[in-house]
Amino acid sequence: MMRSTPENGTTEGMDRMDRDRFPVDEWRLVEKKFSLDDVGVTETMFALGNGYLGLRGNHPEGRHAHEHGTFINGFHEVFPIRHAEQAYGFAEVGQTIINAPDAKVMRVYVDDEPLSFDLADVREYERVLDMRTGVLTRRLRWMTPSGKDVVIEADRMVSFEEKHLAIMRVTVTVLNADAPVTIACQLINRQDGEDVYGGKAPGGGKAGFDPRKAERISERVLQPQEYWQDGGRSALSYRVSASGMTLSLVADHLIETDNEYSARTSIEPDIAKNVFRVQAKAGVPITVTKLVSYHTSRGVPARELVDRGRRTLDRVEAEGVQEQYDRQAAWMAAFWERSDVVIGGHPDLQQATRWCLFQLAQAAARADGQGVPAKGVSGSGYSGHYFWDTEIYVLPFLIYSSPLWARNALRMRYLMLPAARKRAGQLNEAGALFPWRTINGEEASAYYAAGTAQYHINADVSFALGKYVRATGDDEFLYREGVDIAVETARLWSTLGFWRFNEDGAPEVFHIHGVTGPDEYTTVVNDNLFTNVMARYNLRFAARVVTEMAERAPEEYALMVERLGLGAEEAEGWDAAAEAMHIPYSEGLGIHPQDAVFLEREVWDLESTPPEQRPLLLHFHPLVIYRYQVLKQADVVLALYLQGNHFTDEEKLADFEYYDPLTTGDSTLSAVVQAILAAEVGYQDLALEYFSQSIFVDLGDLHHNAADGVHVASAGGVWTALVAGFGGMRDHWGELSFDPRLPADWPSLSFPLQWHGTSLHIEITKDALTVTAGAGDAVAFLVRGTGYEVAGGGSVTVPLDGQGPVLSGRPTLSDIGETLREDGTLLSASVPITTATTTIPVITGAVPIVDAAHREEHGNLGIDS
Repeated sequence: MMRSTPENGTTEGMDRMDRDRFPVDEWRLVEKKFSLDDVGVTETMFALGNGYLGLRGNHPEGRHAHEHGTFINGFHEVFPIRHAEQAYGFAEVGQTIINAPDAKVMRVYVDDEPLSFDLADVREYERVLDMRTGVLTRRLRWMTPSGKDVVIEADRMVSFEEKHLAIMRVTVTVLNADAPVTIACQLINRQDGEDVYGGKAPGGGKAGFDPRKAERISERVLQPQEYWQDGGRSALSYRVSASGMTLSLVADHLIETDNEYSARTSIEPDIAKNVFRVQAKAGVPITVTKLVSYHTSRGVPARELVDRGRRTLDRVEAEGVQEQYDRQAAWMAAFWERSDVVIGGHPDLQQATRWCLFQLAQAAARADGQGVPAKGVSGSGYSGHYFWDTEIYVLPFLIYSSPLWARNALRMRYLMLPAARKRAGQLNEAGALFPWRTINGEEASAYYAAGTAQYHINADVSFALGKYVRATGDDEFLYREGVDIAVETARLWSTLGFWRFNEDGAPEVFHIHGVTGPDEYTTVVNDNLFTNVMARYNLRFAARVVTEMAERAPEEYALMVERLGLGAEEAEGWDAAAEAMHIPYSEGLGIHPQDAVFLEREVWDLESTPPEQRPLLLHFHPLVIYRYQVLKQADVVLALYLQGNHFTDEEKLADFEYYDPLTTGDSTLSAVVQAILAAEVGYQDLALEYFSQSIFVDLGDLHHNAADGVHVASAGGVWTALVAGFGGMRDHWGELSFDPRLPADWPSLSFPLQWHGTSLHIEITKDALTVTAGAGDAVAFLVRGTGYEVAGGGSVTVPLDGQGPVLSGRPTLSDIGETLREDGTLLSASVPITTATTTIPVITGAVPIVDAAHREEHGNLGIDS
């Protein structure tokens, strides 16, 4: 089999960042030079959050921003979805996250001249996100037009301990002269109003089609309620026009200086100003600290939220500001102790890994029963919605590092069950159907083919529940609330699917038709492999849970039966459907088809598709894409990972080699899964390449949309790629196992895991795997099929004979070129060419598909001919 070979088979050369501007530092993200060219990306890179409250990395001057963003998880507006042609069951009410009032502005004037980066003579500049302390700092030295030498130091923190609290601080020192200095602090409602410089509210920027961006609402969203000032304290509060949610923002302003100063205040419904005018002496610093408290509710009056904000600030000031910074550092130390993944010998990858893990903390830590939005609280991309991303890509990290956060995320799904039951009824199904994208529990996807049709979200949620229970042993949650998720999701599969009977009238095969899998470039198909495999898991899991409950927890079982109206034969029916589930397989090609007709489609020649036509979703009508064998993201390959215990090594290799050349990677969710399977089947250099794409997807802005916010699921996938891909960790059947694939130029890889309350530390080198346990029960585990046990407080080292199979290069279209379809015809590849009037498929692969070497020797048959 011919395969192409990457230029470099090691980690070297995979760094995607400008290291002159962003030098390597294992614990900090440092920016040495300011640029206006990519402020949207750096706003995301330097964003702060705690899972509830998020502040984009805007500069305190309040100018030159891509998006002046302040986001609160779940704080949203609703609006009617207007379909060009309405049909029964279409989603009716959209939801979008609101840009909460901005408290970040702390503008500095010297001699009444403002610091403005487009004009200022900035002699020194450094911005640092310290991932050990959870604090963002910035230091710059500014030479004013009048010759004043000014040092401005700023820091910002969103507290993990105090969910509602953010702290901002600015220190100004004029080094070489006395000068009047003004520090103007503001609270601004940017959602509805223009700022003091006339900048448009978010959403009013560059136009252009991109379904991944947030919706724009032209009407006023935040209706002013109570607003006032009392000394250095300012308060704004609002009610959201249609959703009825409420918000309060209360801020205190504290000044420390030996200089003479005066304070001025003013307030309007959409802006509050606290201004300090200082007669600064040379070398005498001025420090202004802003303490900010945000509170939101689905219906509590705004005045009550203002009172809560006042209590938050009173408590913080009684404890002291420095105490909040000390607590933040202690919280971060505990987080890293249970979360840090260490890559030996590669500080650039180490820095990027820690940034990704820090983003997971910022997205999930204090979500506290809300979901984990696709962008966390770092931006408005995807409208602040929750997707299946949480369960498949984020929860594994939470489960094995901070199980309480995982439980909170699963409770969000439990609390959505009433709306999910209603949605299932609308679609004529039993049980519950979780929304494809949502904030409030109702389906918000206007495009059913790539939204509601992704029924697999039910199985994804159930799969995450099962993984959580296996890793934690939390039967209390399972029996009290989790079982409701398992039962109601299984009920949906039992009616969505159907039986085909043999000639004797006996049920023989269970099918699921009219669904969309994870690959959104192929929609509304029959027997999508991922969906069927995951539905099979869901059905078996639900049957097993209710059966075990009847035996082990009869009281909880009786309550569940009464609560859910569980029939005596339901569990047996789920097991029967699971056992008979149709799992597509092509004997001719020796692979698992993605769905019943996937292999009948023409092959899209990605190798001959020009870069300017990527991603495909922004350059081709969906109907064009749907006609081809082309994937937005891993679909079958994801099933091979999640349910790997149901596929042989040979099947995994054959499937990976077929689907990898067809996968565009247009979704950031794809590369992490491809990295895991590439490592498992032996394409270890390719696994590193995919891992590099994943780890730098935001830091390197590889998909050109990092400005919209952090790709949180990709960050979660980075952890999975490290632990499950290179670390080879699996938990099939509830058994902890390892089969490492340590990259050749990595001296070591180590990571912590939580398993049934016992803390484990795993270290992998080229010739050994060591498991060290903290206090707790003994833990049994497997290494390449052999069983071991580590006692609490003990350590076990297992010798390793190599790092698994090694295959060079990567699969290409030419690898499948001489293969016959089921109907006896040869596969061919083409690229649709879009002109002003038509789309024409241009054959780029002869029959059979030709490889790159053939094209070079005999001439290109494709779009360049």
